Order: sequence, then structure tokens, then C-alpha cells
Amino acid sequence: MADIWLMRHGAYEGHRPGYHAPHEAALTPEGRDQVRRSLPLPDGITAIVTSPVLRARQTAALVAHLTGLSIVATSGLLAEWRAPSIVLGRTSDTYPPAYRAWRARRLVNPTLRCEDGESLTDLHARARVCAAFLHHTAQKHGPVLAVSHTLLLGVLTHIREGPAAFTTAARTPWQFAERHPYTPWRPSSPERSRRLRR
Repeated sequence: MADIWLMRHGAYEGHRPGYHAPHEAALTPEGRDQVRRSLPLPDGITAIVTSPVLRARQTAALVAHLTGLSIVATSGLLAEWRAPSIVLGRTSDTYPPAYRAWRARRLVNPTLRCEDGESLTDLHARARVCAAFLHHTAQKHGPVLAVSHTLLLGVLTHIREGPAAFTTAARTPWQFAERHPYTPWRPSSPERSRRLRR
């Protein structure tokens, strides 16, 4: 039995390919049905943690209501990749030039940000801290279900790729209410030692 299970939220209002959803986009009735159909949870899960973004919180709350489990933490570490506000509520055919230029250069320079958005390096660093958070939460509360978003989940599961994990995550999105066991990545001993000394 895994100590950590990752789950994507259900379908939300306004979703379409290439769409950057605003944080207030709520679950649709279909999204709620997807969450219901994802049950029962694997045996042994004792607690839920969630992203603070509305669609994830609503997913976690519905799972908690249907299973009787408690939500023990709401953490920004589990939030979706922070897209720049200039693309929120937009699809690829209406992306502004600044965002298109960033997309063309993001892999060459993963530290580059587009306005108030999160760089690929920032997202990868957050995913590493999130992995540690999930590990410690499971040690404290027992096996946990973490409700999050497709890009963050993809980066978590491909974290060894470094900032380029963003691209892998974008090419292999999680389905709504999809769930998988997760083993947090631990860096090799020399790398871990350097990080712990900082």
C-alpha cells in the first residue's frame, strides 16, 4: 500500500484545450460525477491534503464528505503552475505576444518568467518542497490523498527531469479525477547532503 496517492481535481467551468483557468473556476456537475466515480479510494488512506485552488478544494471536500476522511492540510505547494495573469481565462489562439515569446524561450532559459508567472525552475523547486511535504504529512497522518492539478502532478511524477519536467507534464496530462500512487523522489546522497547543509 502506498503512503501517498496523487489525484487530479474534477472537470471545471470553462475547460477547453489550451485554456488557462482562473483560480475561481468551480467544478461542474460532470466534475462532481467524475469525483464520485473515482471512489472507493484505495484501502488504507487516512487523510486528505489539497491545493487551495477552488476546483481542487471542492474535489477534496467532496471526497471527504463521501468517505468521512478529514482534510488535514490545504497547501499552496499543491497549487497549479502559476500561469501569468495575462493568460488566465485565455486559450492558445488568444495568447498575448509576451507569453508566446516566453513559451519559445522557456526551455533554453528555464529561470525566465513571463510577467507574474512562475518559471520552470520555480515550479520544479516548489515540486521538490511539495514532495517533502507529502512525505512528512504521510508520516504524521498515515497514508494520504493529495488533490492537485495536472501540471504540478506531472512535474512531481517526473521530478528527476529537472525544470524540463514541465514539458513532459504538458504532453502527458492527467485525466480529471485520475489517481496514482506516488513515491517521493529523494536526491542522491551527495546532492541531498549539499541541500541539507544550505
